Amino acid sequence: MSVLSLARTRLGASPWLPVATLAAAMLSFQYGAATAEGLFPSVGAQGATALRISLAALMLAPIMRPWRIRVTRKTLPPLLAYGASLGGMNLLFYMALRTTPLGVAVALEFVGPLGVAVATSRRWHDFACVGLALAGLLLLLPIGREVAAVDATGALFALGAGGCWALYIVFGQMAGHEHGPAAAAFGMAVATLIALPVGLLHAGLHLFAPALIPTALLVAVFSSALPYSLEMVSLTRLPARTYGVLTSMEPASGALMGLVLLHERLSVRQLVAILAVMLASVWATLSVRRRLVPPE
Repeated sequence: MSVLSLARTRLGASPWLPVATLAAAMLSFQYGAATAEGLFPSVGAQGATALRISLAALMLAPIMRPWRIRVTRKTLPPLLAYGASLGGMNLLFYMALRTTPLGVAVALEFVGPLGVAVATSRRWHDFACVGLALAGLLLLLPIGREVAAVDATGALFALGAGGCWALYIVFGQMAGHEHGPAAAAFGMAVATLIALPVGLLHAGLHLFAPALIPTALLVAVFSSALPYSLEMVSLTRLPARTYGVLTSMEPASGALMGLVLLHERLSVRQLVAILAVMLASVWATLSVRRRLVPPE
């Protein structure tokens, strides 16, 4: 075996590669989500979702060439379910953001990956990681008068997005193991068939206004094309329960970025919550090596 081949083998077997790609995907997604809010006044949440997903599908298609995927009766259902859950997750989450604070919506959406982590756990170690992450996420939820102000419809949209996220994890692993990164492009095309008609019904032809294209391209790259391609690496190499725990870093990292970039002050309660979530993620990461899915 050559030195280059040996290096690739060791890199592919390392638990830090899927963890690093997942972290990069989360950071990219957060930046794209912040940029997407600039589209809401013009085309609404539905239009922003449609632009984001359809442009990302156009970007990924010539690179990953999803038409080369060999579709059979066995492999088509997971691909369709992966794409449908991808489209539903994005659409429902953006709908939730119209009336629900971002922090609350993100915490509610994490019912999905944490549910997958609980459902697939078999050892006390897995339940301990999930429990620690869940405790941190609960602490991030506002308590008192702020909870009473949360819109019930928005909360239901966020929970629906969480359910789609759970399906995204399950079927994304199935599709990714069978077809590799090209599954992300195929799934994005299926998601476009769901999101684009909804966006057109809401925003009409204004969806294609030239002034919106620059912002829409940024959103498509950083909220869809880049993070979902990176996540496919993690989905095909990490156990579902480990992925579910590690993604709990997203609200915590968002709060930390708010502190660093926006100079937002954090309460002791929020700092404890962030620490709990980070410890759960590190704990889960250190236990990945023996359960890592070998790369093909």
